[in-house]
Amino acid sequence: MRHPARLGIALTIALATAACSAPAGGGSKADAKPAPTAQASSLTSCGRQATFAAPPKRAVALDQTSTETLLELGLQDSMAGTANLKTKIPAAYEAAYAKIPVIAPKIATGEQLRAATPDFVVGGSADLFTKDRAGTREELEALKVPTFVSAVDCPERNPAGRTPFELLFSDYENLSKVFGAEERAAKLAADQRTAVAKAGENAAKVPGGADRPTVVYLYSVFNGMPYVAGKSGLPSEMSRIVGAKNAFDDVDEDWPEVSWEEVAKRDPDFIVIGDLSERGRPGDSAAEKRATMTGHPVVSKLAAVRDGRILEVPGIELDPSVRSVHALGLLAAGMKDLGYVR
Repeated sequence: MRHPARLGIALTIALATAACSAPAGGGSKADAKPAPTAQASSLTSCGRQATFAAPPKRAVALDQTSTETLLELGLQDSMAGTANLKTKIPAAYEAAYAKIPVIAPKIATGEQLRAATPDFVVGGSADLFTKDRAGTREELEALKVPTFVSAVDCPERNPAGRTPFELLFSDYENLSKVFGAEERAAKLAADQRTAVAKAGENAAKVPGGADRPTVVYLYSVFNGMPYVAGKSGLPSEMSRIVGAKNAFDDVDEDWPEVSWEEVAKRDPDFIVIGDLSERGRPGDSAAEKRATMTGHPVVSKLAAVRDGRILEVPGIELDPSVRSVHALGLLAAGMKDLGYVR
């Protein structure tokens, strides 16, 4: 970060100005949300505590996950920036998203973040807060800018036994207290808990124990090599909910790189493809992933590939986000269509 002293002074002045100014308004249906209530609050996020004299007015979301969470909570008028969009914003958020400045098309740097003069910075993962990215949480907090990291990316700081979905729901609830949007967050968490329960309704009808169907989640193909869901990613929990087993549950990573031969060795009963076609990198689209598997001399012989036991879901929904319950529903429905639910 260049000229940190000058930027710090500018940030302080801008924050004082922002505190006296009204947030941008709008008149669309997406904007018809209750205004945050003026209240003091505090939260502890991934081991760091933050206090607020009043709801933030210039929040910045460092990634698409955080952006969509804040939009789902109706907080667009309290946002001063967003960054790192990987896919198209869903239609339900388009009008609200259009009002928010994009401070960086990819991962935001410290200079880009500070230029937005934030009074709160939200990130879906801790690795967005590094010296060569947005700056460390300590650096930002030294400038009186509190930060938030999703509880899903900080499981060691949370009570044992809480599932990734429950950690995700706790994000909604914790963020809502800061902005005074508790009612909307409570409804969102309740609706998504219902969706999780619905996806798990047929789990009891799926063969248990060693007879559980196994699944490989193919997220990306980079330089010809597959990246699949490991033990610590959300798909392992999704599998448990619907009565399946992640075939790479023994690899303690979110998205490890493996070999095609290892995929063949696991011989999954079915395969879930994450479609990332909007990201646009080679091997991202579902069609490219299918073509790679059907053209591979070993993987093409797997029964799951030969018999078309392949499900497609939006790739971004395989990482924890406000959209993940949608992918969970697609997984549950797909398993039923494939005949794994008795």
